[in-house]
Amino acid sequence: MVRGARQSQQPRSRLAPRLSGTVEKPPRKRKSRFLKQLLSDTGDEEILKRRLSPPGVFVISGDRWTEFTLKETMSSGGAEDDIPQGERKTVTDFCYLLDKSKQLFNGLRDLPQYGQKQWQSYFGRTFDVYTKLWKFQQQHRQVLDNRYGLKRWQIGEIASKIGQLYYHYYLRTSETSYLNEAFSFYSAIRQRSYYSQVNKEDRPELVVKKLRYYARFIVVCLLLNKMDVVKDLVKELSDEIEDYTHRFNTEDQVEWNLVLQEVAAFIEADPVMVLNDDNTIVITSNRLAETGAPLLEQGMIVGQLSLADALIIGNCNNQVKFSELTVDMFRMLQALEREPMNLASQMNKPGIQEPADKPTRRENPHKYLLYKPTFSQLYTFLAASFKELPANSVLLIYLSATGVFPTGRSDGEGPYDFGGVLTNSNRDIINGDAIHKRNQSHKEMHCLHPGDLYPFTRKPLFIVVDSSNSVAYKNFTNLFGQPLVCLLSPTAYPKALQGQMLSETSHCLSST
Repeated sequence: MVRGARQSQQPRSRLAPRLSGTVEKPPRKRKSRFLKQLLSDTGDEEILKRRLSPPGVFVISGDRWTEFTLKETMSSGGAEDDIPQGERKTVTDFCYLLDKSKQLFNGLRDLPQYGQKQWQSYFGRTFDVYTKLWKFQQQHRQVLDNRYGLKRWQIGEIASKIGQLYYHYYLRTSETSYLNEAFSFYSAIRQRSYYSQVNKEDRPELVVKKLRYYARFIVVCLLLNKMDVVKDLVKELSDEIEDYTHRFNTEDQVEWNLVLQEVAAFIEADPVMVLNDDNTIVITSNRLAETGAPLLEQGMIVGQLSLADALIIGNCNNQVKFSELTVDMFRMLQALEREPMNLASQMNKPGIQEPADKPTRRENPHKYLLYKPTFSQLYTFLAASFKELPANSVLLIYLSATGVFPTGRSDGEGPYDFGGVLTNSNRDIINGDAIHKRNQSHKEMHCLHPGDLYPFTRKPLFIVVDSSNSVAYKNFTNLFGQPLVCLLSPTAYPKALQGQMLSETSHCLSST
């Protein structure tokens, strides 16, 4: 999972119903592709190709509109000529906004995965259209119910898309306040039972929409450490999957069960539970709280360098994960964030929230999340971060990956002689004869060697290596005299000590 762009910018239209969502991976097993599509921003594309509105009302093709005869009624019993012009225009305008919102939303997958310019204006346009669509369906609900046949699950679908927009805006900006916005929409869907009637319709694609909504909601709650809500959602999702597989003879039953297994394993692995003095369980957060910032030592000067960008890379074999987020990546991304802004009190407030003033300073460093990237993918994102790193800023590289050890003996002690950490590779090469025929005097191709990072030491760099071969980076050379820190995990842990040992260091760096 790779999300993100450099600069934080508020969307031009802040949506909130106050009803009160990649580095392209090499081919993987079907279950992984299924879950990736499940949680992607365009995972419902095939479903969206189906006609969601009542048959015979409007057919939309791109920007061309063809109005078909109204099949005797538009849910109310009147003939086409009896439809008032104003109500006809209301339905036409709603269909236009609905189609436009789908086009913009599906276009999210074509946005560049790195960089700061192209995606911001596109997100702004998408937010604007969804703002208009949401207000429009609120203002004309009765006409749309009578003439268009608007169903509650369709309203829920709009709210779900808005929640995904906020979630992906969080991924691109690293601002946790947008997670709260996504939670608000997802929570409102659940509280108002927008998908409650879906199970009564004999349409499996609608039930899949509901299941995908649950999976996305679980991800947001995990990132917000709302573990009680997560457990309730998992129970509801399990019941929905059981009902879905019982009613429909579908081919994705195994995949949905694997989704449940992944999230159950993730919940069991994290968060870490701590016992108080009175033996009560406390769920800890890895995020930096206002009162939890480490104190500076006497004489330290604040503001010389600040953490601006981070690459969080996960490529460990057989590690607990949900979608494309491993436990290590999950903990580290939270360690580089401050607690979300206090928006919880507004979650149930009806209406559209106005845009907030643009912050003078980004609260959290920007992050790219790379799950099992190839070497070329990793280098591409690393080069993009390096290029856009502001002055007086630090780039952090977190490597949680399987160690790659040198093959054979080497007489040298250079930056390519001790191995490194694993990067992904083409499966055909792994399973083919190329690996077996490789000369042992050659270096491992699918490996990030310490020497591969030397060009990026031209700017301040903070490297964290969490690997069985972290020792390969022990003698990392500072060639250009820029600030450089290389923090290595131990190659062996005491039996009584488990889990991450690097969070406090990340807190110290992110608070500077």
